[in-house]
Amino acid sequence: MKTRFIVVALALPFAVASAFAQDSNAVRISGFGTGALTFADTDQAEFARSNQSSGVKKDPRTGVDSNLGLQADYTVNSWLSVTGQGLVRKDGEDSYGAELSWAFVKAKLSDDLSIRVGRMAMPAFMISEYRNVGYANTFLRPPQELYSQMPLNNIDGADITWQQQFADTTVTATAAYGRSEFKTSGGPTAESRDQYALNLTAEHGPFIVRVGRSGTKLSSESAQLDAAVITFNNTAAAFNVPQVADMGELLKTKDRKYTFTSAGLSMDWKNIVVLTEYAKRKMPDSFLGSSKSFYVMGGYRFGKFLPYYTHAKIISKGVTNTIPRTCPAGASFACAPTLAALSGLMNTLTTAIDGTSQTTDSIGVRWDFMTSAALKVQIDRIKPQSNGQFINVQPGFKGPVTVGAVAIDFVF
Repeated sequence: MKTRFIVVALALPFAVASAFAQDSNAVRISGFGTGALTFADTDQAEFARSNQSSGVKKDPRTGVDSNLGLQADYTVNSWLSVTGQGLVRKDGEDSYGAELSWAFVKAKLSDDLSIRVGRMAMPAFMISEYRNVGYANTFLRPPQELYSQMPLNNIDGADITWQQQFADTTVTATAAYGRSEFKTSGGPTAESRDQYALNLTAEHGPFIVRVGRSGTKLSSESAQLDAAVITFNNTAAAFNVPQVADMGELLKTKDRKYTFTSAGLSMDWKNIVVLTEYAKRKMPDSFLGSSKSFYVMGGYRFGKFLPYYTHAKIISKGVTNTIPRTCPAGASFACAPTLAALSGLMNTLTTAIDGTSQTTDSIGVRWDFMTSAALKVQIDRIKPQSNGQFINVQPGFKGPVTVGAVAIDFVF
């Protein structure tokens, strides 16, 4: 059944185009993929990409960085086109799964203005449109520190793009609105509604500058957190401590406000390659708190070889615990130990969020050994504050951790 599902999903781009195709010359089929082997030097935690439910320890695995995508583009006429893209990779489930990553109709209203309707990539990063296309990127994978902070890969809805030339500078503005669903790491499906993205990009010669703002309301299911909210509310009412109910509100998992603000700069000048991004994530009404992250990558091209270095960092901050340590006058004997237990829970959650902070230094090399294919080798030295961005962490885990990967990226 899993094999059939993968085959069907990969066939969807062809079906999207074929449904409209009358002139085969107007259909363009393309694809991309990465075959990679990844390993780490620890068995006490797993290194994984964002939203993956399992990763890699000392035994090398292919699932972390490997994928395969197929895309079909059909040009209906001079102003209307259809695009579909299917992608196979490991994500929220511990097995390869297929997804319809793109499926949209694009209408070019003028030379400067276009509209798309359907499923598109969530435009939150410098490389949003090709973050899964390894061949299009210098590094082997986008830095986890920044890219893990936006779990939304797609948006189901519509976007509008305006592009204008000012002398030697091209300015592009995009606004998107819609919703989406995604499988959380080892958990239930999360829903995003009132999802939006605003982006402004300026390109001048070898330089590209981008600023963006995106946000949504996230909802997921957690029986444990739902039960905790009830306990907090009951305790606040029983002992007349409203601060406890306020902290309980932060544990709710429905319609949590989420914002992501980012800026980036890229340069490909002569043989010098530079890419950097900075982002701030905020969830003001959730115990998940906020984070700041950035990375800087620099490389120099020697013929077909491009060695590079990347420094990335994320600083996470959980919410401040405001549960009082003292009980109101006349409260029962059970008040003090109950407040202490709930305060301890909030402190544990805050410590866990703070512990996702980490720093990574990476060195790598890209070798374009043939047309449309590149070999990459990358070594990461990761220093987590506690668990960092690692998953399935075992007792006694301690960084730093070295992660290595060898990959072949290709397009066709």
